[in-house]
Amino acid sequence: MSALLETDGVVAGYVPDVPILNGVSIHAEAGEIVTIVGPNGAGKSTLVKTIFGLLRPHRGSVRLDGAELAGRRPHEIARCGLGYVPQRDNVFANLTVRENLELGSFDRRATAELIERMYELFPRLGERPRQRAGSMSGGERQMVAMARALMPEPRILLVDEPSAGLSPAFVDVIFGKLREINERGVTIVMVEQNARRALAMSHRGYVLDLGVNRFTGTGHELLDDPRVAELYLGGTARVDAPAAISEK
Repeated sequence: MSALLETDGVVAGYVPDVPILNGVSIHAEAGEIVTIVGPNGAGKSTLVKTIFGLLRPHRGSVRLDGAELAGRRPHEIARCGLGYVPQRDNVFANLTVRENLELGSFDRRATAELIERMYELFPRLGERPRQRAGSMSGGERQMVAMARALMPEPRILLVDEPSAGLSPAFVDVIFGKLREINERGVTIVMVEQNARRALAMSHRGYVLDLGVNRFTGTGHELLDDPRVAELYLGGTARVDAPAAISEK
């Protein structure tokens, strides 16, 4: 199976000559859930922003189905089939739920039908289409943000810290929705602070540290590796024996 999305040796940052990413390479195959974990400051959010065109890489490439995305603008990348859910400021607070979703549509003739699909996926939104997004709970706003990003029917959904600041009950809901979205055929690439929970549902995981790939493997391999558990997961691995994963 060929990679749907891949980065190759990406060097990027917010200030010239001060890179946050120092040659990061990842890939996601069609239908996968891929999780990027690591300590604060490792470059996780910087990576997804670079993939979506919010940052231009200093070096390296970002490819979708082999086509180069690096240097293209976010709205162009979105039309190529990528959706993006940022961690903060991810809804239009003064607009209603329905208005937020309408803004996400690329096909005005299909907008009403797409909104109904989002209400099916997120029934809570269908119950309150006229509520202003800014008056909703954190978990409900995350649903609005995810639904809006899905309105253009992307092949890949980039999600930055989907569980950040949510109550435990809403964490369960959001992870459940991500799994459901994936089961509907959308590839998921997410950055997540709840590393154990995210890796447990992932086909592949990457551990970034100081802007470089430190470990990569399946989600379960990373969870089972004592080195990853000790350094990045805050405790022991799920099993005593280390799994065969690569250290970059």
